[in-house]
Amino acid sequence: MFHWFRDHRRAKIRKRQFPAEWDGFVRANVFHYCVLNEIERADLRALMQVFLEEKHWEGCGGLDLTDEIRVTIAAQACLLLLGLPHNYYRNVDSILVYPSTVVPPEHRPGFFERVNGPVEVPVPLMGQAFAQGPVILVWDAVLHGARHPEQGHNVVYHEFAHKLDMLDGAADGTPPLSDREQLAEWVAVCSREFLRLRSLAEKGHKTFLDAYGAKNEAEFFAVATEEFFDRPISLKEHSPDLYHVLSAYYRQEPALRVKRICSVKE
Repeated sequence: MFHWFRDHRRAKIRKRQFPAEWDGFVRANVFHYCVLNEIERADLRALMQVFLEEKHWEGCGGLDLTDEIRVTIAAQACLLLLGLPHNYYRNVDSILVYPSTVVPPEHRPGFFERVNGPVEVPVPLMGQAFAQGPVILVWDAVLHGARHPEQGHNVVYHEFAHKLDMLDGAADGTPPLSDREQLAEWVAVCSREFLRLRSLAEKGHKTFLDAYGAKNEAEFFAVATEEFFDRPISLKEHSPDLYHVLSAYYRQEPALRVKRICSVKE
């Protein structure tokens, strides 16, 4: 019964008129929205309406949380869901947005806590996703990444890819997949590409994927997701197998979208 009421409410939200002002925000701020076809845009807008309604949004660090901020974030987060079977990121309750780079407080060991190694010094953050907690984003990084896909860095894609990865209970770089065949191909391709990235990064060589993806498998998936949506043609050229497994997972072809727009401009 609960699911019936939830689905009925969501269906009503999806049918609401999408505010023209919101559409203007997305067109101005989110490059990828402009390469979708009309059917995809309509589906994305419907996803966004439910996402915006159901999540708790909070401005932090003095940020005035405007509709532009919420809508710009929602468009990018929901783009990842466009081809997926999903439940609107059921593992995301809250989205906390700061105006600029955040430095988390230093962890101080408790009185009874045993310290077995050096305490990590806090580093500036542009985003963070917690398995059993909120997604934290920095607005200036969100906006820059959304407007400049050519740079291949998008904090929203990165953090919400982590949330997709965590849906099966572990942040291990392997999100829930449809069957064993897809899983086998995923493991083979992603393991090979992860180890190649790590080897190149350790040797100090220049890499197409951000070297941060060599930290672990979870970061590799998040970094690869950024490139898949931001620079899909280049990713397909550098690593066609990686592009293929990401395309099969997300059920999207961003390279074709970008090529279509480029051919129209020519």
